Amino acid sequence: MNKKYLLVMIMIGIGAMLLASGPACAQEAQGTQETEEKKMIMLPQPKTEGQMSLEAAIQKRRSIRSFTDEKVGLEAISQLVWAAQGITDQENSLRAAPSAGALYPLETYVITEEGFYHYDVLEHALELIKEGDLRQELADAGWNQPMIAQAPLNILICAVFKRITSRYGDRGVGYVYEEVGHAAQNIHLQAVSLGLGSVPVGAFDDKKVKSSLSLGAEVEPLYIIPVGTPAEER
Repeated sequence: MNKKYLLVMIMIGIGAMLLASGPACAQEAQGTQETEEKKMIMLPQPKTEGQMSLEAAIQKRRSIRSFTDEKVGLEAISQLVWAAQGITDQENSLRAAPSAGALYPLETYVITEEGFYHYDVLEHALELIKEGDLRQELADAGWNQPMIAQAPLNILICAVFKRITSRYGDRGVGYVYEEVGHAAQNIHLQAVSLGLGSVPVGAFDDKKVKSSLSLGAEVEPLYIIPVGTPAEER
């Protein structure tokens, strides 16, 4: 058989194999891209005027440890996470809670029966991290405090300390704890203004919280805040 003829036949065969496998490869690549895409829930725009005055919210705020099973809707979640860390100055990207040097070491997460979400501050959206109800696992990590599992919504505030200690050194650690207090109080007052109740929880096993939610090594949990419709007398 002529060598040139044999070479042409081999090249034709390889070309046919590539054409046959092309769509499959394209589908595989497309499938990989789809799995890597973030599943985002865009939140309603937060309102800047409510039905209750700030003074009334301060007066009525109490720690609530028993909730009904009524879900907390997206509009309420939008207000709560915005009150914690939402952008209130678009031009300068400043947020609802003050931060030393505007470095913003805090990260806010939301846990419901549907899943575990990260609050994307810039997009004002919830990014799905893991589907499914992790409230009981979180309660187990919180030394079995029942309101964590019972609450329809838990807000978890964490910190990436190096964002602020890289500038302020060890003193930056204190700034982080001050900032989480600002953010938490905003959440509690916003909850009251929405007719909801909340309670700050600082008693938990840090390692178990990180393990149960698969948090990154640099992400440190600071506060768990169960939120829902109160089922007890204030």
